[in-house]
Amino acid sequence: MLSQQHRLIRDMVRIRCVEEALAELYRDEQLMRTPTHFSIGQEAVAVGMCAAARREDVVYSGHRSHAPYLAKGGDLDAMVAELYGKETGCARGRGGSVHLMDRAAGFGGSAAILGEMIPVAVGAAWAFAMEGAPRVALTFFGDGASEEGALSESLNFAAVHRLPVVFVCENNGYSIASPVAARQPGDTSIHERARAHGVPSLLVDGNDVFAVHRAALVALEWCRSGRGPFFLELSTYRWREHVGPGWDHDEAGGYRPKAEVDSWIARCPVRGAADAVRAADPDVDARIAAWEDESRAEVARAVERARSAPFPDVADLLDGAYGPGHPTPADPR
Repeated sequence: MLSQQHRLIRDMVRIRCVEEALAELYRDEQLMRTPTHFSIGQEAVAVGMCAAARREDVVYSGHRSHAPYLAKGGDLDAMVAELYGKETGCARGRGGSVHLMDRAAGFGGSAAILGEMIPVAVGAAWAFAMEGAPRVALTFFGDGASEEGALSESLNFAAVHRLPVVFVCENNGYSIASPVAARQPGDTSIHERARAHGVPSLLVDGNDVFAVHRAALVALEWCRSGRGPFFLELSTYRWREHVGPGWDHDEAGGYRPKAEVDSWIARCPVRGAADAVRAADPDVDARIAAWEDESRAEVARAVERARSAPFPDVADLLDGAYGPGHPTPADPR
């Protein structure tokens, strides 16, 4: 039976292999006609947080959603089919990469609009509080979304009503091409601004999955005990471009210094976790190699199933757009 540490490493390896395989297919096949934001390099955040959550807790995410979806137990086949726009996708092929959901796994949904799911998570937490249910909502967002008014309003509302919601800021240093230093005062930090709302907060190394997991346990217990919301700022870094499978460092025609990208790749969360347990488990590298083989085979099977799945029927494309029981508008033609 795997230890907690080994499960955390295994889950990061799985997400890494899934996303790397999908990135290559996205680039080479040109069959996934959806904007796709990869979390390669940021796996420790999603894995550490979701491993600490219970199945009945609900996770919401922004556009970089594959990692939290999979870490929370989302169905891989349904996610891959969604990227291919197939009827078997988790949003029936209507949403693509940025609109994932798996209610059975406790993944409430993701959306592309910056900061959109932050107040949605607060609404879910309000429902939990009103029901007296020992459930917690978690909302993942980036440093760019921390500048949206929705976050300040949500922090205030959650603090006033002592709602069980964990705000998870994945600070990867960039809002598309704009570094944090170009957008936020240098003598402030995101978690300190959250604290100004009366919300307890922590700054954590988001590439250390064990540190993330420990912080997540603290935050979730705080919320579950009825003491209100908690804020975590997790410092991490995306290896690939903001949207798409390529690279955006200066040697690839992009805007980030390659030396900066390389320095963060050297801080790989999978490698760091392996180094941390190697003394106690000299066979950890062999374990990782086996998990890589298993994960690549798993995603290959999911891709084959997605390729052979049907596309949505054109006649049904508006199903659900107006809610159950509401007919779709007549064709104006």
